[in-house]
Amino acid sequence: MSGLGADGAAIEAHGLLEPGFEPVRDAFLHNFAKGRELGAAFCVHVGGRKVVDIWAGYFDEAGTRPYGDDALQLVFSTTKGATAICANVLAQRGELDLDAPVSEYWPEFAKESKEALPVRYLLTHQAGLPAVDRHLSPEELWAWDPAIEALEAQAPFWEPGTAHGYHAVSYGYLVGEVVRRVTGRSLGTFFAEEIARPLGLEFYIGLPAELEARVSPLATEPIDVPADGSGPEGGAGANALAGFASTLLARALSMGGAIRDVAYLNQREWHAAEVPAANGITNARSLSRLYAALIGPVDGGPSQPLFEPAQLEKARTVHTSGPDQVFASVGMPLEQRIGLGFWRANEFAQFGGEGAFGHSGAGGSYGFCDPELGLSVGYVMNKMSASIVGDPRARRLVNAVYQCVGSEAKYS
Repeated sequence: MSGLGADGAAIEAHGLLEPGFEPVRDAFLHNFAKGRELGAAFCVHVGGRKVVDIWAGYFDEAGTRPYGDDALQLVFSTTKGATAICANVLAQRGELDLDAPVSEYWPEFAKESKEALPVRYLLTHQAGLPAVDRHLSPEELWAWDPAIEALEAQAPFWEPGTAHGYHAVSYGYLVGEVVRRVTGRSLGTFFAEEIARPLGLEFYIGLPAELEARVSPLATEPIDVPADGSGPEGGAGANALAGFASTLLARALSMGGAIRDVAYLNQREWHAAEVPAANGITNARSLSRLYAALIGPVDGGPSQPLFEPAQLEKARTVHTSGPDQVFASVGMPLEQRIGLGFWRANEFAQFGGEGAFGHSGAGGSYGFCDPELGLSVGYVMNKMSASIVGDPRARRLVNAVYQCVGSEAKYS
């Protein structure tokens, strides 16, 4: 399976491609030909069976090694889908009541008029807690408890339940702490033991040290946010995000100033920590297999789907929609359709079918499923896109997948 890269050199796509899915391979290689990829992988399951599992390109910017089938990739907010699955599984088991106050499970949360805030609002980004006023260092963020204490003390930025706004990093700490209080296990541990291992996934929220050498570094320009999260620094040469440091979006992304440089997120310390909204490390086949397992059995996996039919519908039901308050802080009229921790397909979350749901991450990665078609998809890459909406790589790949299964991608 070959094509031409942006420099005219041949690009080989390796892996599995079942007959009838050639348009997916062509779309995948086209992204390389247009210079939009460095190294990437793409996987598709239909009816629980893997029909596409391909990869191509280079592991690093220097081109010292190929992007192989053993590459692992940081997927940023695509991690939120895995975290949402944990909460939904606990709800399905009757161990977590999504309509109960968070403080029922986490008593220290009942500060600053948050005593009645329901668990559901954590999943739907309606809690009003996308950022914290307290300054956090990277070490405090990785340590977990300082971030939890900051969220306990934080007053909501809007009345919970009246609006939604993207909880870019805080989402993982909020949902993760509830999971920890219910199960006695960290979110990363619960996901590993209850979801990833039974399904045979390579998906880690807290990467073991022995796997570090397999993580493909992200190719990206640094995004510098002032250490105190309070305002721009560096004058006219500072990155654009630094100029927005006082906005709710920049504060949500920096989590008290702890996250200041995207390039730093290639470091071992970030990979080792548990940041359940933003630092999952996985590959395309594991993402696709994870979402395939939500809607039916998968080859070599458990005989029952992770979600029973009733929970599947609850998970993808749109609980809130409309303008996002966090993105609105920088004048971006971004509208969302949000389920129980998942994004429903729309113009922003270009997952194809009307009933499709999943999550994507900064730079372009995504995982989703379309229950009506028995379809799931996983995509990872090391060259980050600057696109907030309409990444042409995603559109091309999703359109090709739907073409191959005889349908049309509504949102792409």
